[in-house]
Amino acid sequence: MSGFRTCGSSKLGTSVIGGEYDARDEQSASLSPDIKECLASSVQCTPEIEKKYVHRVYDAIAPHFSSTRFAKWPKVATFLNSLAPGSLVLDAGCGNGKYLGFTPDSFFIGCDISAPLVGICADRGHEVVVADAVNLPYRTGYGDAAISIAVLHHLSTEIRRKKAIDELVRVVKCGGLVLITVWAVEQEDKTLLNKWTPLTDKYVDEWIGPGSPRTRSSSPFAVSSPSSSTLESIPEAEENGSKEKLNKFRDSSSVMEGSENGQVASEAKDHFMDFEAGEKSESHQEYFVPWHLPYHRAEVSGASVGAVANGLAKKDDKKGAIVYNRYYHVFSQGELERLVSGMKNAVVVDRFYDKSNWCIILRRT
Repeated sequence: MSGFRTCGSSKLGTSVIGGEYDARDEQSASLSPDIKECLASSVQCTPEIEKKYVHRVYDAIAPHFSSTRFAKWPKVATFLNSLAPGSLVLDAGCGNGKYLGFTPDSFFIGCDISAPLVGICADRGHEVVVADAVNLPYRTGYGDAAISIAVLHHLSTEIRRKKAIDELVRVVKCGGLVLITVWAVEQEDKTLLNKWTPLTDKYVDEWIGPGSPRTRSSSPFAVSSPSSSTLESIPEAEENGSKEKLNKFRDSSSVMEGSENGQVASEAKDHFMDFEAGEKSESHQEYFVPWHLPYHRAEVSGASVGAVANGLAKKDDKKGAIVYNRYYHVFSQGELERLVSGMKNAVVVDRFYDKSNWCIILRRT
């Protein structure tokens, strides 16, 4: 039953696995009509910061990202091994599918917002679908268990993080288990925080409404590129001729560094507030975390040049890489529990800290 299926791009609730599903069901009955409409067409309502610094980045780095994601986390493995034989497991935000098919006696269906990553999963023979974490394309009570591994920290507002948890609980049967892991602000390696870029107070203050942050023209990230522009997936480059391509890329993009748009990414860091490491860990949760895409892997004449020109990436000649910023909301201790504290259809059965991640296991009641 393997295959690569793509849900509709505007209303994912209309393409459903396991039966009919109205996105505006009982789970969102208490929300206002405006928020219901927004959640029902979640892709259209995705905040710009997620579109630019999550979706487009992972689309661009998919092959390289996939090549680095193969190790299984022991706690996730323990959870999957604990499930009864024949369980149907839904992996929301499956990435390159490293957990799909983990246990041979269970059935797995994955989904991810990144079509290139879903394509990688499909090529490996997994059952996958392109979908948004806040609007899963499964009927209520469809799976025996669900996992969300390192996904929720890419959602930029609390209401979207709550909605994603609501969806995970909704799609499992009564008694079904949900495992959620997120990056912790309390990192074991404190030096990592110095490599991350905290968002400025002004930018955080511009988070408004139920879904989308607003940026002013003076914001370092208010790039003057069409909102509809898309970064293409960057395939691995052939080793032969890579030096020639690298020089060509450097020549073609050096002109851009002097332009207004080309300076956006390189100057953006100057606009960030300067925090000591301790202050970051205690008071900051909104970060840009860099991803270094080596020059020899980049499609130097296409997506990377465009990303640099539009301020979505910058060149680092010393490291020989294109640097993409990924948006993260790192979670503080107890934050996951607070998000689920008001849920009437789920209880917490376990919570723990593992390898700089906060983790929680829920059971649907």
